[in-house]
Amino acid sequence: MRLLVAGGAGFIGSNYVHHRLGAQPKDSVRVLDKLTYAGRRENLEGLPDNRFELVEADVADRDAARAAVEGCDAVVNFAAESHVDRSIETPGEFITTDVYGTYVLLEAARDAGVRHLQISTDEVYGDFDQGSATEESPLNPSSPYSASKAGGDLLVSAFARTYGAEALIVRASNNYGPRQHPEKLIPLCILNALAGDALPVYGDGMQVRNWLFVEDCCAAIDAVLERGTPGEVYNVGGPDELPNLEVVRRILALTDRDESLIEYVKDRPGHDRRYSLSAARLEGLGWKAQVRFDEGIERTVHWYRENETWWEPIRSGEYRAYYERQYGKALK
Repeated sequence: MRLLVAGGAGFIGSNYVHHRLGAQPKDSVRVLDKLTYAGRRENLEGLPDNRFELVEADVADRDAARAAVEGCDAVVNFAAESHVDRSIETPGEFITTDVYGTYVLLEAARDAGVRHLQISTDEVYGDFDQGSATEESPLNPSSPYSASKAGGDLLVSAFARTYGAEALIVRASNNYGPRQHPEKLIPLCILNALAGDALPVYGDGMQVRNWLFVEDCCAAIDAVLERGTPGEVYNVGGPDELPNLEVVRRILALTDRDESLIEYVKDRPGHDRRYSLSAARLEGLGWKAQVRFDEGIERTVHWYRENETWWEPIRSGEYRAYYERQYGKALK
């Protein structure tokens, strides 16, 4: 297959490109990415030149999207503004990419007659006090980010029903692992711990998340791309649920830091308390998570320890100003 991976220079997208080209030696990948602060060329280093190409363009650019889809057998759309805190600051950017960009790519895939796989999030379901969200659970987004992702999902479902488009949706729980931008909880806390900075924890830190190692997510995407039913939604739930505070404590232990570095900060507006996904439908395609959180977080901490050349330019650049604006104090 020749795949178009939109947003393939970001965290999950780049991990998927590495995974796919490693698992399928006859496949090739074209990445379409705007290369914003979180989409980086460095994430795509080491890929085989004869099976990979990068197109720098905006997914919301109709001409660029059509040109990128040409000659491809399927589209996997990771392209999104994805950080909740930034969506609260600048919601318009999220609507443009996550909703209109999805529409543009859907149109291009429909015109080309190829499968469109939309990568979404558990956050579209909102809070789940008890039990786990299934694919039939109502959408109840709480932030501009999750609302924009829900909007994109609804477009995908509408294209499948109205036009008969070969379109599917994957909704994944909280991914973590290598190449994740340090604005997100786990890499933020790893890098702060390594530097001796305080680890900011929103509210009481008891917000529960369903943690999914990124390699398991990549395998799930393959299962849906290859065996999923058009028009369906597939949840990708991680094997472990943990509150944020416990995640922070695990990171401190793995970096040999004291819990005195934990700093409780004002909670995020509209912060969901718990996410949980049922992956029963996906498991029916033969997928099952392989990496438990204890193993995954240890592997993740090790990767950041060993890859300072990857994260140092981020932590010394614009991110410093964002961090100070968000948490009210400067990094060391």
